[in-house]
Amino acid sequence: MSLKENKRSAFGTEPLGQLLRQQAIPASAGILVMSIYGIVDTIFVGLWVGSLGIAAITVVQPITFFIASIGMAIGVGGASIISRAFGEGNDGRAFRTFGNQVGMTLTFGILFVLIGFLFIEPVLSLFGGRGEVTGPAREYFEIVLLGVPFLAWAMMSNNVIRAEGYPRVAMMVLVVPAIVNIVLDPVFIIWLDMGIAGAAWATTLSYIASAAFSTWFFRRGGSQMSLDLKSLRPDVPILKEMFSLGSVTFARQGTISILSIILNNSLFVYGGELGLSIYGIIGRLLMFTNFPVLGITQGFIPIVGYNYGAGLMERVNRLIRLSMTSATLISFAIFAVIMIFAPYIVSVFTNDPALIEQTIPSLRKVFLATPLLAINLLGGAYFQAVGRAKPAFILSLSKQGFLLIPLILLLPLEFGIDGIWYAFPIADLGAAGITGYYFKYHRNKDGSHETDASG
Repeated sequence: MSLKENKRSAFGTEPLGQLLRQQAIPASAGILVMSIYGIVDTIFVGLWVGSLGIAAITVVQPITFFIASIGMAIGVGGASIISRAFGEGNDGRAFRTFGNQVGMTLTFGILFVLIGFLFIEPVLSLFGGRGEVTGPAREYFEIVLLGVPFLAWAMMSNNVIRAEGYPRVAMMVLVVPAIVNIVLDPVFIIWLDMGIAGAAWATTLSYIASAAFSTWFFRRGGSQMSLDLKSLRPDVPILKEMFSLGSVTFARQGTISILSIILNNSLFVYGGELGLSIYGIIGRLLMFTNFPVLGITQGFIPIVGYNYGAGLMERVNRLIRLSMTSATLISFAIFAVIMIFAPYIVSVFTNDPALIEQTIPSLRKVFLATPLLAINLLGGAYFQAVGRAKPAFILSLSKQGFLLIPLILLLPLEFGIDGIWYAFPIADLGAAGITGYYFKYHRNKDGSHETDASG
C-alpha cells in the first residue's frame, strides 16, 4: 500500500480523537488566520479610511463571496464523493470527480464575474450600497471582482485537498492569502495612500496567491489528483450528485446573500451608515471567534465520509459524539470571552466614540446563543458528508433562511435596530432545535447505509 493510500485508510483505523485533532487543528488554524486577515483588514480600513470604508466592505463582501461560493459548492459536493469513493476503494471515480470539479469551477467562476461587471450598480444598490456608501463600495467592488475566480478555485481546491488526507496543505490554502493580505494592507493603504482601493488590491492579490499555491500542490506538491481530457469530460451521474450535494453549500451562501440584502438595507433604515459599520465589526468577529468550531466541522467531514463509505457506523457514531462535545465546550468558552471583554475587543477596530458605544451592547446581543452553534453546524455537515442532500439542505438553511431572515424583517418593527441584533440568538436557538429533531428522527436511515444523494 502506498503512502497516499495509507493516509486515506488511516481515516478508518486510527483513534478518532487523534484523527479529529489532525484534521481540525489545521482547519481551525487556517480559518483563524483568514479571520485575523479579515480583522486586520477592517482595522486598517477603519483607522485610515473611516467608518464609511467599513460600511463599503460590509456591502461588497457578501456579493463577492456569493460569486466565489460556486467554487466552494463544487468543492464540498465533489469532496463528499471523493471521500466516499476512497472509502469504497474506487479511485477512478474520485479522479473523474476532480476533473469535473475543475471544469465546472472555471466555467462558472468566470461567468459570474462577467455578470457582476455588467450589473454592477443595481447589484450594489440591492446589497445596501446607498447614500454615502455608494462611492467607496463601487471602488472596492470593481477591483475585488477581478480576484473572485481565483478565490473560487482556491475554495474548491481546499475541500479536495482535505479529502485527499492533507489537512495541513488545505490549511495553507487559507493561510497564504491571509498573510499576503496582511502584508499588503499597510503597503497599499498607508504607504501608497490608496485608501479603499488599496484594501481592494491587497484582497485581490491575496486571492491570486491562494489559487497559485493550490495549483502548485496539484501539479508538484504531492497530490495524487491528475488531469487529462478524459477526466475533464462531463460525467453526468457525478455532476448530478456533485450539484445535489454542492447545492446545499451554494443554497446556504445564496441564502446568506439574500440575508445580507435584507440585513444591510434594514441596518441602513434603522441605523444609517453607522448601523452598517456596527455590523461590519460584528460580522468579522462572528467568523474569528467561531474558528475552532468551524475547524472541527471541517475536520469532521472527511473522516465521517470515509467511515460511512466503508460501512464503519460505530466509528461514525463515536465521532459525532466526540465532535459535538468538543465543539460545544469551545462555544461556551467563546461566549464567556465575548460577554466579559466586549469593550476591549470593539475598541481595537475604531477610535470613533459613537461607533464604539453602540457596537458593544449590539455585539453581546448577537452572541447570546453562541453555545448552541455547534449543533447546527455539525448536524448539517454530517448529512452532507454521507451524501444525504435533503436533510443537509434543510439544516443548512434553517438558521439564515427559515429563521433569521423573517426575524430581521419582523422584530425591528417593534424593537428598532435592537430587533436585528436579537434576531441572531433567536435564530441560533431555533436552528439547534431543528437539528436536534433531524438527528433524533432521521439518522435511523443510516442503519441501512444509504449513500444516495436524495436523502
